[in-house]
Amino acid sequence: MGHYSPDNELINRYIKELKLPTVKDSLEDVVSDAVAQQWDYLKFLRVLLQREVEQRIENRKYMRIKKANFAQLKYIQELVREDLPADVRNLLPEFETLDFIREGRNIVMYGNPGTGKTHIAIGLGIKACMEGFSVYFTTVPHLLTQIREAKTNKTMQSLEARFKKYDLVICDEMGYVGFDKEGAELLFNMISTRTGTRSIIITTNLPFTRWEEVIKDKVLCSALVDRLCHKARLVNMTGPSYRVKETQKLLKNLE
Repeated sequence: MGHYSPDNELINRYIKELKLPTVKDSLEDVVSDAVAQQWDYLKFLRVLLQREVEQRIENRKYMRIKKANFAQLKYIQELVREDLPADVRNLLPEFETLDFIREGRNIVMYGNPGTGKTHIAIGLGIKACMEGFSVYFTTVPHLLTQIREAKTNKTMQSLEARFKKYDLVICDEMGYVGFDKEGAELLFNMISTRTGTRSIIITTNLPFTRWEEVIKDKVLCSALVDRLCHKARLVNMTGPSYRVKETQKLLKNLE
């Protein structure tokens, strides 16, 4: 920044005080462009601030992704759609609009392991983060552990407040671990904080007709299904393993 101002040190101090790191990094380039193209002062200021704003928007996107706690980073555009079960293949364009989040509707994807449920759930979650929504990813067993710990530590109110505030919560792996009555009650109460107002995506390897295998209390099982199905899209993802198909394609390409 040597040739355009004798006050570089003072300018850098102001930039630091105002916390404008992108302005600092791009100032020299923007000044060079302004001189070469004979910008007026307003255009110079606009371009400089625009770079700062655009970088902050990008930073917020990736901070939301980091805070979402995704198990892996999986993107919608990576899916090979023709290998997905027909039901979700038809519904995916609708889900990608993210209107289900704006309308507080749920998505429940059920089917045998390996058909792309978690990939789709995370992909939609990342897309939501990129578009400004707050997202939280967890597995159902981990969520139940969090709830039990909060109950023991008398921090349930704080956990419920955090769980309720997210625009989208993704609960993966419903049905892999069974619940006793207390566990089912705790999970039911937590999910109820979002009913009808905020979206949940559930992935499960079991159809609803088999949920009593993991939730032993029939009344609670019925109530939980009712809560999740309220304003929900139920997606049948039973079919050949998506993971096996993709692995076979990869191996074939390596031959």
